[in-house]
Amino acid sequence: MIIERDVEVPCDDGAVLRADVFRPDDGSPAPVVMTLGPYGKGVRYSEGYAPQWAWFTRTHPEALPGSSREFMTWETVDPEIWVPWGYAVVRVDSRGAGRSPGHLDMLSPREVRDYHDAVEWAGTQPWSTGRVGLNGISYYAINQWLVASLQPPHLAAMIPWEGAADFYRDFARHGGILSNAFLETWYPRQVISVQHGNPAGLTDPWLGERATGPEELTDDELAERRSDPVAEILARPLDGSFYRDRSPDWSRVTVPFLSAASWAGFGLHPRGNFEAFTQAASRHKYLEAHPGRHEEWFYLDQGMALQKRFLDHFLKGQDNGWDDEPPILLHVRRPFTDDVEPRREHEWPLARTAWTPMHLDATGHALVMGEPETGSVGFDALGAPVTFLSAPLEAETELTGPLAATLFVSSTTADADLFLTLQAFAPDGREVEFQGTIDPHTPLAQGWLRASHRKLDPERSRPWRPFHPHDEHQPLDPRVVYEVQVEIWPTCIVLPAGYRIGLQISGHDFEREPPDDPNEAWVSRGSGPWLHHHPADRPPEVFGGRTTVHTGPGTPSQLLLPVVGNG
Repeated sequence: MIIERDVEVPCDDGAVLRADVFRPDDGSPAPVVMTLGPYGKGVRYSEGYAPQWAWFTRTHPEALPGSSREFMTWETVDPEIWVPWGYAVVRVDSRGAGRSPGHLDMLSPREVRDYHDAVEWAGTQPWSTGRVGLNGISYYAINQWLVASLQPPHLAAMIPWEGAADFYRDFARHGGILSNAFLETWYPRQVISVQHGNPAGLTDPWLGERATGPEELTDDELAERRSDPVAEILARPLDGSFYRDRSPDWSRVTVPFLSAASWAGFGLHPRGNFEAFTQAASRHKYLEAHPGRHEEWFYLDQGMALQKRFLDHFLKGQDNGWDDEPPILLHVRRPFTDDVEPRREHEWPLARTAWTPMHLDATGHALVMGEPETGSVGFDALGAPVTFLSAPLEAETELTGPLAATLFVSSTTADADLFLTLQAFAPDGREVEFQGTIDPHTPLAQGWLRASHRKLDPERSRPWRPFHPHDEHQPLDPRVVYEVQVEIWPTCIVLPAGYRIGLQISGHDFEREPPDDPNEAWVSRGSGPWLHHHPADRPPEVFGGRTTVHTGPGTPSQLLLPVVGNG
């Protein structure tokens, strides 16, 4: 393949970004597979993300057959695979990152406009057929939704693989609660470390120069040339233009896309992947959902085959039967096994879902089918949680889809943060858990809500997915019991007869004792790095009170389950 490095990509304001281009050496124009982002096109996967690389190559030594894996970077396609498949691979360092100078402002309108210009540049090069596709993980998926909203003419298809969308609800503030740990850890570790001009940047092994460019900036100069997302989010507890500017306009996302979601990525990506499929205007939209780690299925044979088939159809025009299959591919999970069942579906949520309410019974800490007697159970918000547990299931039960909880709560303070976790337990008491995107022991589903953000948008809410506008703060009166609707992110599990379903309610992040096999890059106790404990956002005098859940006929707290039958 022909490799060109530090190619200039012009932007509409006169700035120049730097790109690496890998393309076939036969001289024929090729469709483009592109990424743009802040992780450094000159940071080799095996060096910049050595622990993750070691895990992947140890766990999947057979992956990426035919590739030396020498040209791989984090969360992007492998050129040694895609160029022989007849594609040109383009990696662009976003403004202020890697080899591209400028002000670093992640997912900002300026960065998205740069992406638009990069797509148009790639679509008009002599080595390009004019059809540009996007394909990447996480950041390289999130910004696909954003640039698609600008509708660059040469953008022909995209694969946002595990990509959050709503900057407020998916990324920054879950249910109104600041998700601080990921920003505070991820931003310095993976973004600031690769900021353009950082003299401590890794060496680009292919150029023999710093991956962060030739400039050497001081700490003060680097700080002046980047935004401070934690401060920006902390200063904005309510939704508004800052978050909307960093979220897609679904009415303008019309390009064909394959949205690939993880079943166990609570706290970041999957909500965006599912919302995209249900909300985007595209006539050609497809949904896939898989288990496993964040960086795993993208590079495995089944994931690669799916990506190739989709892009072959929409970028090369191949009649490969893509249009003949249902638009949804789910990989259905069962307890205590890595094996999954691939299954095609036609809609999301599934039309045959039996939306099944289970009532909370405070007197027995139980989930019951009938309505319980009036009762209440209190817990210290910063102390031990309370768990409601069902009777053993009488028959095998599949739960696939989004969930929601209706809770009647009161607090001794003016507010309360609610952390909900769906669990299941085998007859011998073992918890059903899975390898998550990052956390090696992820529960079945999670949801969050700040009680003062309980206001609903009636037009956008659904029984299975309440939608909160987060546009005003409504404090609690300790003398009043309030009804709140809590969105719980989608799950998929088939539970055998005899298993129990549990709903844990807490005033802080779900956590268990540190596992014997922690993730090699993060401290993971059940919620991964997506924790919510910033003292300025959660002062203990407000969020450290006593929360009470009320149940019974007058206060019918319940959990809505997506029970799926055969068919």
